[in-house]
Amino acid sequence: MKAHKLMAPQILKQQKLKQQSLPSAFFSSTSQPITNDQSQSPSSEITPELLVEAARSSQWHFIKHHSPNLDPSIISTVLFNLHKTPQLALQFTSHVEFHRLDLKIRYLAIAVVSRLPSPNPTLRLLKQTISSDIAGVSAIFNDLALARERLGISTTILFDLLIKACCEMKRVDEGLECFYMMKEKGLIPKIETCNVILSTLLKLNKTESAWVFYAEMFKMRIKSSIYTFNIMINVLCKEGKLKKAKDFVGFMENLGVNPNVVTYNTIIHAYCSRGRVDGACLVLNAMRSKGIQPDSYTYGSLISGMCRDKRLKEASDTFGKMKEMGLIPSAVTYNIVIDGYCNGGDLEKAFGYRDEMVALGILPTVTTYNMLIHALFMECRMGEADDLVREMGEKGLVPDQITYSILINGYSRCGNLKKAFGFHDEMLAKGIQPTRMTYTSLIYVLGKRNRMTEADNLFEKILKKGVAIDVIMFNALIDGHCSNGNMERAFSLFKEMDKLNVPPDDVTYNTLMQGRCREGRVEEARELLDEMKRRGIKPDHVSYNTLISGYSRRGDMKDALRVRDEMMSTGFNPTLLTYNALIQGFCKNQEGDIAEDLLREMISKGITPDDTTYLSLIEGMGNIDQSLQNSNSC
Repeated sequence: MKAHKLMAPQILKQQKLKQQSLPSAFFSSTSQPITNDQSQSPSSEITPELLVEAARSSQWHFIKHHSPNLDPSIISTVLFNLHKTPQLALQFTSHVEFHRLDLKIRYLAIAVVSRLPSPNPTLRLLKQTISSDIAGVSAIFNDLALARERLGISTTILFDLLIKACCEMKRVDEGLECFYMMKEKGLIPKIETCNVILSTLLKLNKTESAWVFYAEMFKMRIKSSIYTFNIMINVLCKEGKLKKAKDFVGFMENLGVNPNVVTYNTIIHAYCSRGRVDGACLVLNAMRSKGIQPDSYTYGSLISGMCRDKRLKEASDTFGKMKEMGLIPSAVTYNIVIDGYCNGGDLEKAFGYRDEMVALGILPTVTTYNMLIHALFMECRMGEADDLVREMGEKGLVPDQITYSILINGYSRCGNLKKAFGFHDEMLAKGIQPTRMTYTSLIYVLGKRNRMTEADNLFEKILKKGVAIDVIMFNALIDGHCSNGNMERAFSLFKEMDKLNVPPDDVTYNTLMQGRCREGRVEEARELLDEMKRRGIKPDHVSYNTLISGYSRRGDMKDALRVRDEMMSTGFNPTLLTYNALIQGFCKNQEGDIAEDLLREMISKGITPDDTTYLSLIEGMGNIDQSLQNSNSC
């Protein structure tokens, strides 16, 4: 406070400048003025010249101290006098607290700050104004236009930045509104501004709107840049129009704009993401014929597509070519290859690439470890998975939501309830929220351990947390109840799915059918099959085999064969499970000849019998022998 009292007289002595006048509109704002803090000392002696001098000598404490009592007209005058030094105007605005200023002064401040070389301060102030919703974007536009005229700003920078602010806030419709307001004033936005609009429309999947806007640009003779064409090619790729995307390259060339590596990378990525790797390779050849060399992103897309298509040898060869060209793979590229070999079950290769990236000084990421840990769990190599988790900690990598989900899912599938819930508690303690997959895994393992009360309690907690329940979680809980003979609870969950708008799938029906068949209520299982057909859910092998097994266990072989024929009529061939169920049923009915005929039939179709097949036949023959002995003794 003492510093303020000492400084004010010094500044006052320097006031020999005439007060510079401002247009009257800045003194007659219709908005609310700054609220005066009655506890502060009167500031009638504070003049615009004093504040300008304070700003120029960096006396910000003095300005901040008196800011609550400053009249809007004084602030307007100061901002106007500082318009040639926008950095000082920005600092002054922050010290008089921008959010407390009335609207007219805010727009003046934004207009002055827009003179800065960096657009970021202006964007920040614009976003703050837009998000406050104290005025619509059209009103903001009009008032900025007024401020622009008064300051003599001839460029369109204020409107360009307003559009950009709207787009960055994902309020692209308001950005388009500003664009058309500019058009009405006869102002042409910068091509960079148009690109921001197109890019935002693309990100929001508003591809149709992107084409409408692009056509408007064309009408207004706004010349497209290479970045514009790349966006529109991306739009075509997102729409799945890959041929048109390739043709668009010719269109841009005819307009005198040569494609670059980004142009071709966009198309190659689109082909690869749709499983059309061969098409991507043709685009790569066209790219090279134009003298454009592929980069790391090009190869990354190709390698990813090949791995997804299980073409691991080609992916590995392409990866090798990339390194031969002197392109240094990133951790992302290595992760793509590692993921490919993990999914292909070749962990030796996957770990080999992990070791290679370490040797090159490329640190494995959390994603790298997640993929390797998941692959180890898939092969039930629990000890090695635990070692990798420890290794992550030693390297300072923090397990994320996906890591914990993999660990919980892995231990759940292996039936280790203690470890699964241990990791669940650990992630909660670290403030990491479990995913839907995490909860599903825990429900699954509880079901396998016959702890359905705990599974139901966990399900209720999940509902209360507001987690969106999906069909997979419902299926896990229904399966647990069906396996434990709680069919009433299973069907109550089935009804709850409708209440929560979660459509059942073939797994849901198959699980319920299996539960009914275990009870011997095969007719009700049959009704479920008919119901799933009515709902447009296509039965699969499991659906038909469940019914065949149900009828066979009961000895109703005519019904079992009828379902077998129905299965074949829908395009499904009998499987090992089909034959085993039928053989078991005929053997139980002491019809060994038919069972042997079925054995020969399955072998002729290339289906190899297993232990269950032969055990059924042996038991069947034993039943026949016993029956003959009983009849002879009579």
